[in-house]
Amino acid sequence: MANFDNRRMLDTIRRLNRRDSKITLYKVINKIHPSQMVHIYRHLHPIERENIFQYIVRMDGVGEFIKELDESLIDDIFASISSKQIKTILSKMQSEDIAELIEELPKKLATKIQKLLNKEELSEVEEVLQYEDESAGRIMSHEFMAFNSSLTIKEARNRFKQYGEDIEMPFYIYVIDTDTKKMIGVLSLRQLLLNDENKTLKDIMEKDFIYVNPEDDQEKVANIVSEYNYLALPVLNEKHELVGIITVDDVMDVMREEATEDMLKMAGAGNEEDILLQSISENTKTRFPWLMPSWIGGLFAMLIISYFEDLMIGHKIILASFIPIIIGMGGNIGTQTSTIIVRGLSTGHVNINEFYKVIFKEIKVGMSLGIIYGTLLGCLSGLFIYYSIQTNYDLDRMHHDFWLMYGLTIGTSIFLSMLIGCAVASLIPIALYKLNRDPAIATGPFVTTAIDILGVLVYFLIASSLL
Repeated sequence: MANFDNRRMLDTIRRLNRRDSKITLYKVINKIHPSQMVHIYRHLHPIERENIFQYIVRMDGVGEFIKELDESLIDDIFASISSKQIKTILSKMQSEDIAELIEELPKKLATKIQKLLNKEELSEVEEVLQYEDESAGRIMSHEFMAFNSSLTIKEARNRFKQYGEDIEMPFYIYVIDTDTKKMIGVLSLRQLLLNDENKTLKDIMEKDFIYVNPEDDQEKVANIVSEYNYLALPVLNEKHELVGIITVDDVMDVMREEATEDMLKMAGAGNEEDILLQSISENTKTRFPWLMPSWIGGLFAMLIISYFEDLMIGHKIILASFIPIIIGMGGNIGTQTSTIIVRGLSTGHVNINEFYKVIFKEIKVGMSLGIIYGTLLGCLSGLFIYYSIQTNYDLDRMHHDFWLMYGLTIGTSIFLSMLIGCAVASLIPIALYKLNRDPAIATGPFVTTAIDILGVLVYFLIASSLL
């Protein structure tokens, strides 16, 4: 239904734009949610975008629109609009979003934006930029409710009424020690409303709370929020002072970005979410390096096959006909294993201190599946070759169990290919994780190419020894 609504709104906006119905077009656009507007804007023609953005910039949610928009489209917008419009957009964006914008835009545009910020805004942005990219400090919000522990419930309620309107998501009240300025507790709005107004915040606050550091990876933060089901997490510096909070909407964005990035890396298509919006040359440039391992692996596989050329010629085309299924089964089970391991590392289901247990388990799975599929294909290939020999070859010149050796070769090769696939696909992502590299790239061309090469090598080694 949502997709239908988006298509219908896209058609409506295009029609109003063609008719130059300015008042109606502005009213329609102003009623559309920023995230829905992003979907519509993405599918507009470049000329339509230029005209329609003049209406979007007047939306109350233009800051949220820019935050959700694809990087390549943001570059086009900020390169074409006036300084006055840029200031309008910046005034409706939070400091952490402006910081991200500055990092994404080309240097010339980023400098222009910094010059348009006032001293207070620039100070807040610079404070965010001091933290590493994809860290908790980069996504934390500076809008939160923090009161001294000595305040009574009545005083806290009055302050909440006074300042709460300026806070985007006041889920929790954070309690600060009056003397040390350190955070010592947290309480919910429910507790603030239901408790006796003569009690102090120190009396009703929760002293045990989960928090993160500004330097923590954003993926770690997302996992904590999803595990404990919090609506917001406090961010404390090394002095245990409250410097910001991370809200659930920011975490949802992080989880979506991380999932998209992992999926693209698994497919060997880079890690840019807006790859579909890139030009042909940019798209080609992004995907070219990821395909190089497959190309090199194909050359190695070709060399292995060429090395066993005499074996191939001696046994006709029969051996070659089974190459696709052998490398295919190894590659498929390897992709399954690496995907499971990468996801397990991401969600914390894989205990990295006992990684060997996971590897041995996957190897056992590979052995079990290898025995099943190896036995099935070995029997079928043996019968197929036996029938082929009877109908096409002189049986008097061949050993009576020749077809049996063929079946044994194929079955053993499938077994070892799947076993190797599980072993390699579980070892590589864990090794990358240990080396502080993104394990998601292990499910792309690197693992499949390694498994293909080893599968072909094992196949011909077995064939040369048994046949």
